[in-house]
Amino acid sequence: MESPNLSPALLSEQLLDLALKAGAKDAEVYQSRSLSRPVLFEANRLKRLESSQSEGVALRLWKDGRPGLAVAYGGVNPQDLVDRAIAISALNESESVELTPGRTESYPDLGKFVAVEELVVMGKEAIAQIRDANPDVICTAELECEAETTRLINSQGLDCHYTDTTLNGFFSVEWVRGDDFLCVSDGQTQREELNPNKVVQAILQRLNWAQANVYPPIGQVPILLTAKAADLLWDTVQTALNGKQVWEGASPWSDRVGQVVSSLNLTLSQQPNTGPYSCPFDDEGTPTRPLLLIREGQLQQFYCDRTIGRLIGGGSTGNGFRPSLGSYPTPGLVNIMVQPGKGSLRDLLRQLDDGLVIDQILGGGAGISGDFSVNVDLGYRVCNGTIIGRVKDTMVAGNVYTALKQIIALGEDADWNGPCYTPSLILEGLSVTASEQTSILI
Repeated sequence: MESPNLSPALLSEQLLDLALKAGAKDAEVYQSRSLSRPVLFEANRLKRLESSQSEGVALRLWKDGRPGLAVAYGGVNPQDLVDRAIAISALNESESVELTPGRTESYPDLGKFVAVEELVVMGKEAIAQIRDANPDVICTAELECEAETTRLINSQGLDCHYTDTTLNGFFSVEWVRGDDFLCVSDGQTQREELNPNKVVQAILQRLNWAQANVYPPIGQVPILLTAKAADLLWDTVQTALNGKQVWEGASPWSDRVGQVVSSLNLTLSQQPNTGPYSCPFDDEGTPTRPLLLIREGQLQQFYCDRTIGRLIGGGSTGNGFRPSLGSYPTPGLVNIMVQPGKGSLRDLLRQLDDGLVIDQILGGGAGISGDFSVNVDLGYRVCNGTIIGRVKDTMVAGNVYTALKQIIALGEDADWNGPCYTPSLILEGLSVTASEQTSILI
């Protein structure tokens, strides 16, 4: 893979200079470039090798106090981009200038490059291992090595950049038995090396648990959420901790700092220097830092970008990120980490006399209100501490904020689910319903 360093064709300094000459008092330039060569497998075989490259630049400026944002991808005429940003600024109302004070910082490159040939071998071996144990399944996989460079400069003298390389491996297995269709998927993101065998073993375990289909438990049922399914809780928690939601009065935790908002078993933090999603600075150039958000159930603080930090007090926590290149920075977390408890997944299962394991969910989760009603895409019934089979046509409903207070155990099996490091956990009880089809044991 060629170097991901930013091309001199997009000169940040030139854009900044042209913006100031055009009458802008303040300006910043954000550049991003990524290189990726994914390896794709379909129907158990290598399907294709792809190569993708993207490069973009965002110019944000303030003229007469009015902001203007213009974006370009690939090649760009610097003067055209400046002219667009100036024209957009004339349409906006004036606002406070939010720029990080000047400093120059080059961070060490993160991650390790892995050749396409190695990814192909990993994919073939993983699929062969799955099909040796289950010859009737159909496997799909995507393995990828991606390098991305980010650079941010502004008119106050800020200049910081870094390059990170991540390895991704995702496997999906389809198993058709007559009218019964089962799909099990799992994946991994790492900096240095992938461990496909760990993913394979997780998939094989879930296929084994799904050998039989059984009735789901109905009513208020103890629920075990695996690390893959725990986002049902953490997505809403991240939203409730967002300083913007606090400023707008939308978060139910707006006035709860220092109070208990969850089970005492829960400690949650941001650790931006840990794991495959580590990040040295946010998209405003503020250095990221560890944040203790919830400690033993007690709410400690919220996270903010520069604007929200100024509005609610305390300043930026280094959490101003752009949802896309053409978006303004808004509060976002880096590496949310749930402190693990004790006991393996099997130890957690032994705590359930009659309950439900949820491993994959269909549909969106809860919003800021916390209310949810989701279909169980992959779930298992537990009786006397042992999984006895897979459940189908099952729905789970509840409220995230109530569920947080009902966490009775956290496992030691924490793993990355996207940029969230979470263990499996047991909730005291959620409402479980099933369709009439489940009246017939399959």
